[in-house]
Amino acid sequence: MAATDRGDLTRTAILALLGTGGPLSRTEIARELDLSPATVTQLTRELMGHGMLEELDLKPSRGGRPAVRLGLVGGAGRALGVKVTADHLVLVDVRLDGEVLGSWERPFDPSGPDALDELAAAVESAVPGDGPPLLGVGVGVPGSVEDQAAGTVNAPTLGWQAMPVGERLRRRLRLPVLVENDVNALAVAERLYGRGRTHRDFLVVTIGRGVGAAIVTDGRVYRGARGGAGEFGHLPVDPEGPVCGCGARGCLEAFVGSAGLLAAAGAKSGDRADALAAPAAPAAPDGRDGRDPLGAVAALGRAAAGGDPVARAVFEEAGAILGRATAGLINVVDPEVVVVLGEGTADWPLWRDGFEQALRAQLYPGRRDISVEVESWDDTSWAQGAAALVLATPFDAAGAAGEQGRLVRARLIGATP
Repeated sequence: MAATDRGDLTRTAILALLGTGGPLSRTEIARELDLSPATVTQLTRELMGHGMLEELDLKPSRGGRPAVRLGLVGGAGRALGVKVTADHLVLVDVRLDGEVLGSWERPFDPSGPDALDELAAAVESAVPGDGPPLLGVGVGVPGSVEDQAAGTVNAPTLGWQAMPVGERLRRRLRLPVLVENDVNALAVAERLYGRGRTHRDFLVVTIGRGVGAAIVTDGRVYRGARGGAGEFGHLPVDPEGPVCGCGARGCLEAFVGSAGLLAAAGAKSGDRADALAAPAAPAAPDGRDGRDPLGAVAALGRAAAGGDPVARAVFEEAGAILGRATAGLINVVDPEVVVVLGEGTADWPLWRDGFEQALRAQLYPGRRDISVEVESWDDTSWAQGAAALVLATPFDAAGAAGEQGRLVRARLIGATP
């Protein structure tokens, strides 16, 4: 490996350490990366010269001079993040340090003949005219993506099969573009700005319209052989259960996704015309039945919070089903912590008792004290995860983002790609 390549990797390793672990002194950087103090001094000086690092407060020492800590410059770069859904897009403009500068929502029809042109036009309309340099675009989709950099998407909920999202957007936007499963993108954001800063092995579980999971091991998202790892919602629960949007019967999502909750409410009430009940026919692949399922679930949650026994039973039983399934996943991958995210967390107090009891009962001895942490949620969170795909690449010493990651790093330091 050429000396220049080794230097680039070492700079990236320094950025990765500070980006995921927070500010450190030069001595701490040298110790963590097994580098000489002279090398760290030289490389951090170069990174400061590029406007990527800055000196922060002094860290108290046990004798001797206090050490100056180095941290990332939040305004050194920004990224656009896009969450693609079956009926709309959410876009955010995010700084390198995770601060959201703006957000937008656009209607979107993924089944239209010009869907990718429509997607590109929405991103173009959000491209900032001034401020920190735009490093690239991250796109989160509810499906599998074999390679982030290539960005070819298979997403049944969108009606997409081998859709060349990354290629088409790069050609139109002339920017680096990274595409990833939306739950994996959330895990990247969690590693960069959330619980992952202090945990290298954790699970992200999402509940809402669908159910998903991301597995982070040794600080990296596990993607599987074809980018399809984490389809937690399609874990088989009951072969005699309801038909799932994927076409199989009895998947976890068919019980605890939004359509599953509404179907359970309808079955318990015995009134299929009830405003909170799902239709008798199986839900469409995108989970829609002509109305907003998340809005109907919100109404179901309000009824449960108001003491309605049927609504309360729906959430408690769903919590128990989710808890048993999550216990199985924990027993297999042995994470340090589980982070629960998604639109469904708004009703987490209704899920919690059923979830906790079932989870703890099914966990392997020695894992029953694992922490389950539920984070607050808003409509931009999915898109922030997508932006994190781009914002994490300067800290990616392993080069998981491939050539697109190299282009992002080049834009960050002002080099010509």
